[in-house]
Amino acid sequence: MIDSPTGAPEVEEAGEKTYFRYSATLRIFGDIPNIDELTQRLGVPPTHSHRRGEKRRPLSRPCEQDMWMYEAPVPSIEPLHVHIDRLWSVFKERKHDLIQLKRDLTVDVFLGYRSNCDNAGVEVPPKSLEIFVELQVPFGLSIIIT
Repeated sequence: MIDSPTGAPEVEEAGEKTYFRYSATLRIFGDIPNIDELTQRLGVPPTHSHRRGEKRRPLSRPCEQDMWMYEAPVPSIEPLHVHIDRLWSVFKERKHDLIQLKRDLTVDVFLGYRSNCDNAGVEVPPKSLEIFVELQVPFGLSIIIT
């Protein structure tokens, strides 16, 4: 038996070990005049950035807009709220900068949940929702079941 994110026991199916992976990423995208200036303003380097028109791979379509993103440096096996809390601890002091950036750019928090279990859930404590309230961005979760 394996514990799910909510603490309920899980059973291995057909010898395949159940897994859960999480991520939390602050994304800023749109027409970013200068990515280096944005990095200076936010005080941390992005974990990824790209410019409009760049290709991620030779055969992929060009990116439609500039993007600056920072993924919380947390192991993917840690619960989702740990990722969210770490992300907020990095940007909490830059809250006003992020709100100001929303005038001209899109600012959001991208959350990821990946598992091979199709009957589990995710719990996020109220304190971990502070980033969404303070930045006035929706709580959205990308769910991928493999």
